[in-house]
Amino acid sequence: MLLWRWRQLRRKLLWLWSQEGSPSTLARGLAAGVFTGCLPFFGLQIVLGVALASAMRGNRLLAAAGTWISNPLTTLPMCWLNYQLGVVLLGPGPAWPGVADLDGETLSRLGWSFTSRLLLGSLLIGAVAAAICWVVCWHWLHRRERRQGRPLG
Repeated sequence: MLLWRWRQLRRKLLWLWSQEGSPSTLARGLAAGVFTGCLPFFGLQIVLGVALASAMRGNRLLAAAGTWISNPLTTLPMCWLNYQLGVVLLGPGPAWPGVADLDGETLSRLGWSFTSRLLLGSLLIGAVAAAICWVVCWHWLHRRERRQGRPLG
């Protein structure tokens, strides 16, 4: 059963990587998705990622997939890390709310002091993650095309 799931996941990932476009187009799309996946706009990340990829002439499907960096397992740790970076850069702010307090009412009560730290950290971590993603993805796809003898686009 586990082997079957692994093969199915591998097949879907290979399908994603076989999308049309140059290594640069594919890498831009994935990087746009990773960037927006780091932002705390849950429910809008895919829409924002696809819009950013369109503006950057990147692959929209890979942008949507790139937003999966934020998922139920990574969302809370990523938001905490983003907030901590904002605290380092802007100085102390409100204490990080407990998991039980992460609701709209508590977050709105924390106000701009909390939100500004979370957004600044999210933007910076998203930019760094997107840049790393773009470089790694572009080099990997470029090398793969060269090995397969395809013309570079």
